[in-house]
Amino acid sequence: MRASRSISARALGPEGVREIARSLPEEVAVAVTCNGSTQAVMMCSPADLTDFARGFAVTEGYARHDQIERIELVELAQGIEARLWIAQEAADALGARRRMMLGPVGCGLCGIDSLEQAMRDLPRLDCTLQLDWAEATAAVEALRAHQPLHDLTHAVHAAGFLVPGRGIICAREDVGRHNALDKLIGALMQAGIDPASGAIVMTSRVSVELVQKAVVAGCPVLLAVSAPTAQALRLAEDAGLSVAGFARGGRIEIFTHPERILGGNVDVA
Repeated sequence: MRASRSISARALGPEGVREIARSLPEEVAVAVTCNGSTQAVMMCSPADLTDFARGFAVTEGYARHDQIERIELVELAQGIEARLWIAQEAADALGARRRMMLGPVGCGLCGIDSLEQAMRDLPRLDCTLQLDWAEATAAVEALRAHQPLHDLTHAVHAAGFLVPGRGIICAREDVGRHNALDKLIGALMQAGIDPASGAIVMTSRVSVELVQKAVVAGCPVLLAVSAPTAQALRLAEDAGLSVAGFARGGRIEIFTHPERILGGNVDVA
């Protein structure tokens, strides 16, 4: 399935009426299954779905990367199944977790159905990574060069991985910001790249689920073009995650654990 499609439209303006063609992103239902049992259904861009399935399984706590034995993508009339085969130990733990669920899925966070799971405890990051201020401020703009689907459609988010001294070495796109991050994390794991060796760069705001996924992956820095939510910052502070937002125009605002971003000569507003 292609990631975008050309759609006809009618443009109205001061110059009159004209018929146009606009490239728009595709969106497909992706069912994530583990050992034959459906765990969640997400709306995704139909690209890099193996990376998505791997990253989603890890960041949602279904299995560790080394417990994922095989991933198979199956196109169906209604969407795509991302079938994961995981180690029996992980499958047993996941089955026990599902048996504890009481009532229907309702909160909308990746198939989570309880407040306890939505606001899950996070590990504490202990990482000495440090970024140069200039590299951090330029990271979001540098990510622009890795967004072909956005250039075509202007309707998707991107997540990139910044390594000090090397720039953006990997990026993924999706209609959902959290999907883009899962795809990136999955790609890093498949390539054997340690998330602790760099920073995640997002083209979106920083929400609770992005903080959770970054911390579970073990990445110590999250940079974004827009603002974080207050609750996301509370989680980030407790987990030891450095969060910076409003990275644009040569400026950046660091909200938690600023010791990882060094230098800079920005005038105080």
